[in-house]
Amino acid sequence: MDGNSPPAAAWSVVLLCAAFSSCAAFLEPYDLLYDNAVQAFYSSDYDSVVRFMEAALSSHSEVRRTKVRCRLRCQDQEPFDETFSDLRFFDAVLRRAACMDRCIEEKLGAQSVHKVSEDVVQDFNRRIPYNYLQLAYQKLNQPDKAAAAAHTYFQANPEHVEMGQDLEQYKDLQGVQEEHFVDREARPHQRSFTAAVRLYDKGDYEEALALFEEALVEYYRADVDCRALCQGPQRFEGHDHLRYRYSLHELVSDHFTQVLHCEHECVRDLATRPGRLSPMENYLPLHYDYLQFAYFKLDRLEEALQCALTYLLFHDGEEFMTDNVDFYREVLGRDGESRKEAAWYLRRHRQELELLLIGSRVMGVDFTEGNYWSSTGGRDDSHRIPSGTDGWMEYVPISEKKNVTVVAPQQLKEGGPLVYDSVQLVQNSVALNGTQRVLLDRVISEDECEELRHLAHAVTMAGDGYRGRTSPHTPNEKFEGATVLKTLQYGFEGRVPMRSARLFYETSERARRIIESYFMLNSTLHFSYTHLVCRTAITGQQDHRNDLSHPIHADNCLLDPDANECWKEPPAYTYRDYSALLYLNGDFEGGEFIFTEMDAKTVTASVKPRCGRMVGFSSGGENPHGVKAVTSGQRCAVALWFTLDPLFRELVSCCCCSTLNSALHPNHLLKLVYIENFYLLSLQI
Repeated sequence: MDGNSPPAAAWSVVLLCAAFSSCAAFLEPYDLLYDNAVQAFYSSDYDSVVRFMEAALSSHSEVRRTKVRCRLRCQDQEPFDETFSDLRFFDAVLRRAACMDRCIEEKLGAQSVHKVSEDVVQDFNRRIPYNYLQLAYQKLNQPDKAAAAAHTYFQANPEHVEMGQDLEQYKDLQGVQEEHFVDREARPHQRSFTAAVRLYDKGDYEEALALFEEALVEYYRADVDCRALCQGPQRFEGHDHLRYRYSLHELVSDHFTQVLHCEHECVRDLATRPGRLSPMENYLPLHYDYLQFAYFKLDRLEEALQCALTYLLFHDGEEFMTDNVDFYREVLGRDGESRKEAAWYLRRHRQELELLLIGSRVMGVDFTEGNYWSSTGGRDDSHRIPSGTDGWMEYVPISEKKNVTVVAPQQLKEGGPLVYDSVQLVQNSVALNGTQRVLLDRVISEDECEELRHLAHAVTMAGDGYRGRTSPHTPNEKFEGATVLKTLQYGFEGRVPMRSARLFYETSERARRIIESYFMLNSTLHFSYTHLVCRTAITGQQDHRNDLSHPIHADNCLLDPDANECWKEPPAYTYRDYSALLYLNGDFEGGEFIFTEMDAKTVTASVKPRCGRMVGFSSGGENPHGVKAVTSGQRCAVALWFTLDPLFRELVSCCCCSTLNSALHPNHLLKLVYIENFYLLSLQI
């Protein structure tokens, strides 16, 4: 192919354009542009990376703006008639739907073209495109644009310690100014609020007032946009509505409940900073708290009273603000009124709650109202009238409650026998500066390491366990993996030696027995998932690495560094109890396994991989961990996750029992069937 030709995937854009009479009005799908940019990155075509990635970000924003604009326009054009009847209601619904289809397709083209996979959506939510962009701008010697992209990425990924360090280095580069460190995805209401707080803390109350008022305008505008975006398709977990098993009104009720829940949660969304799991506490009421005190400092007591009364709409009877209101009334000699937009906002919020409780009962799920405006969040200044501490909201989403067996909590122990004579204890929890941690050597021999590495080269597939994404954690490394079942299937087919496949299985069983014994567990430890994995540094992309091979995380909860919490809720694998990594080699650069504090920054222990070395630990928030960048060579390991709950053990399958009978010794067959370690291909990490 000619060196000036576009990437292969770019031709699909041409084909898509050919399907439309005019490409001038056709917006290219952002997932296609994103894919082109990633391909260009791996081809070291950094000009194309910038061109395609900037276009992808622009397309992503335009899709969002168009959906909001069209939904709001059609909502106004096709209002619900005050004289209610079934036909009038559905007449408005159908006309509104037709209006939105026309409006959106006029700008975007066929909506089916813009249906994007969940993986791509998550990449954009995590701002992954900006990581590619900053590397590309760096290669193109455009440090000012690289700094902006890096800063934007870091705002949503504060756990990337190396990125933070590199941002400091950008500041020393010629041509990079402080104004270049901008968040390109900053939300206007949060940006104005943050700037207002800075001015307030400096005592510049007049300038702060203008920005606080601007932040409120932007907040209510963002709330409208957020609600409009909720009108798209919803996920029906546990409810297969496509089969039309229910009546029309039940279907409408269930879908409306999901949409309403999404709209209700805009309170949480608008208060959550990028990359964070928890919202800023007391976010909206805090605007009125700041405003009432700033107006007081400027002797504008009427406005101060109005904002104080508005704050009390959210926290009725709160003592410190009630005292402020009494003071303002006494000085002014008259009463005031709260702000109308806040009163209307709260009335709607309460009405939504009533409907959500009804709708959730129809769906057969439990709904608990989140603590959206806990009054513990407050201004932090020594002369403020209110007082409080920064905290975090409690969040209980709509979710289907499942009957599960709760495993009784165990007393944490360690120091049990290592089962195998060859295994050597290197460090315990104390030496590793944590709890429920252990580092062991000589779990397997050099020969076994070599055989498993040869097996990995034969059976691992790029992106296995991550829906085919070859670089799920960093664009600078390729990830490959394979399950035990896949390995056994390769053995049955003669593509790898059956002896090697059995070794993989027996090694995982050895690791399970060691972890169960060392931590002195009083119930059986079951396999949850086992993965033979390799991470390979991509040649030519290791200069100025500023990321981790695997970001800091916990294995059974969602790590929230800002809140110093780990939320044990989906999509985390909450049933995992213990984890282990058994390393197969050490002949590579970087790739150290690290434990951190819950801030995801303070490293408490570092482990250099080597053949036969295994690190084991409990899977909760007490053990956040990650992997430093692999900058040269390939790092291979057996990754294992375990559960104490038999309901979540890896499922047993006899789909290959007839082949096993002829291929395996009877003892091995019994182990495969009766120990829960016969792996399904469908299970994902």
